[in-house]
Order: sequence, then C-alpha cells, then structure tokens
Amino acid sequence: MQPKTTEQDQKSHRYLDVVGVTKSFKGTVVMDQMNFRVAKGELVSLLGPSGCGKTTLLRIIAGLLEANTGDIVLGGRNVSSLPAHKRNISVVFQNYALFPHLTVAENVAFGLRARGMSSADVKAPVADVLALVRMDSFADRPVSALSGGQQQRVAVARALVVSPDLLLLDEPFSALDRKLRETMQIELKALLRSRGITAIFVTHDQEEAMGVSDRIAVMSNGKIEQFAEPSVLYAQPASPFVMDFVGLSTRMSGRVTAQADGIATVETGVGAVRAHAGYTVGTMVQVGVRPELITPDPSAEMNQIKVQLNDVMTLGSKTVLHGISSGEDKFLCELSGIRTGYARGETVTWGWAVADTLIHEVAA
Repeated sequence: MQPKTTEQDQKSHRYLDVVGVTKSFKGTVVMDQMNFRVAKGELVSLLGPSGCGKTTLLRIIAGLLEANTGDIVLGGRNVSSLPAHKRNISVVFQNYALFPHLTVAENVAFGLRARGMSSADVKAPVADVLALVRMDSFADRPVSALSGGQQQRVAVARALVVSPDLLLLDEPFSALDRKLRETMQIELKALLRSRGITAIFVTHDQEEAMGVSDRIAVMSNGKIEQFAEPSVLYAQPASPFVMDFVGLSTRMSGRVTAQADGIATVETGVGAVRAHAGYTVGTMVQVGVRPELITPDPSAEMNQIKVQLNDVMTLGSKTVLHGISSGEDKFLCELSGIRTGYARGETVTWGWAVADTLIHEVAA
C-alpha cells in the first residue's frame, strides 16, 4: 500500500504544475485532461512506449507545442501564454541539436549571446559549465570532431549555462552505446543533484528511468497510468500495463473462484493462485509475480504452478528459465548464479509467497 500523501507533500510537488492540459492533432485527442506535478529539485521521468504522449507533454511544457486547453505553472508563474524563449526552460534534444560549424565554447555560449550578453561576459559562465561537464579542454574544438558522449556533455552544458528554471531531456542517451549510456546516466544524475536542478526525462527505457529518477510517470495512450517512486512502481504496479512495462514478470489470466479472509483464489491455466485481494467470485483478473521472487523448491504454504520449460538462459550472474505459454500468459523464473540440471521440455514446479502475488482486474 502506498503511503498517504499529506497536504505538505502535495504543496511540495507544485514547483511545476501541469493542469488540465488537452491536445488534439487533426481532430484526434492525444492528451485529455493531463494533470502532472513536479517538486523543486526533483528528477522525474516520463516513461512509456512510442506514441504514448510523453514527447508531446514535454514539448507543451517547453512551449514548443501549444496545448488546446490547460495551464503550465512554473515556480508559481503561469507560463502558458509565453513563447518558449521566455519560459527559461532548457531542452536537451535526442540529437543534441548542436551547431556543427561552431566550436564547443561557441555552442555553449549561444543561449547567453541570444539573451544579449557580450562576448567578454559569456566567457566565465561558459568556462564554468564546461569544467562542470569535464569538457573545458575541448572548448576550441568543433563539435563535429567529438564523440557521441562528448556531444551529449556539450548539449547539457549549453542547457545549464543559462541557469534554467527547468531542464527537459528528450531521450538524451538513445544515441549512445549501453556502457557509455549507463556512465552518462550516473554522471548526469550527480550533476543535476549537485546543482539542485529540476529535470524531466523522456524515455522508453525502463532501466534508464529507474536509474535516474526520483519518481516515474508511466504513460499510455496520452494518460498517466501511475506516477510513483521506482520501488513502488516495481513492487506495487497499479495496472497490468505498468506491471508489464516496468520490469519483467510471470503473469497469468484467470477467474476468481473463491474469496475468504482477504484472500482471493484465482484459477489459471497452470493451477490455482492465491493473492491478498478482495474480488467478487467470477471476476476476471490477471495475477503475476516478479521472476526473482519465484523458487523452484516451494514450500507447502506457497502458491505453486507447473510449467513446461521452453528455454534455459545462463546469463552469468543469473539463470533465467522461460516457460511455454500461450495468449497473454508469460512464465519467467530468475535464479541467482549459474544453475544446471534444467532441460527444455521438462515440467517443473515453481512457487512463491502469497504476499508476493500481484493482482489486477481485467475486462472479461
């Protein structure tokens, strides 16, 4: 169960307040009554599949796209009617949008020069932010000569040099290889923390969102399915969509066949599963469990299902068992370390604690 939100907590999450925002494209509603709040100094991610509305929301906040209705309030100031260049919001785009004909320092200075600062006055702040992102020794180089990771640092420096009230990042790590992407995530999070910057990331990568965020808004079809801390999203997903999109899970469809003492019994295609829930008998539900909570040696009081193995994957620090499934059911068991003795086609018994069962009602 999520902790109760006090009035003080609600007020603290009002540095950025998106209120009743709607957006349509050619008569098609892509965002309907969006309400979204971010606290000062908070790092938040908009997470979801392509087309869910996360970039649309980011562009509306930045002033790059006009909402049909609703308000954007930043630091107590309604900026809805202001153009992008008057909102003091910086954006780091997916392709970084650097000027190839300018040097690193000239790219970083661009925003300050656009605000009327002289060449002499921009030198000190540009030098400061380049040192902050460890690119001061590259100041006179053309950005076309830089690697992807270096260009990303320059884009961040250019966004920070104007001291924005809000930093927006649209898939900022997508062009980097995995190892560099993970390094940049750690560095950028530490940098934003050190400067107390409020930031919103747009990403479709749940691992990236979990790693950089204080809270994550999981989006689907122009709506927020759940907005919570990463640990809450993983342990207590609010819907089947969130359970499926954030992390891996074993999940089964079934019907509630009994309800007693706060425990619902669900009949699935691989056996009866119990969960702490209060559903009417006959309700169609989806039950699930995170794969690392499953054991191949269950005790009598645990939920137990029989699964035929489809594949066994040894991934160094863990062994992942894949069960044969049909429809929307999915069977995964994650065991620590290297495990032997499992073969494709073998039928195994898996078990997990009743308290670890996730359950959501679904349409019949």
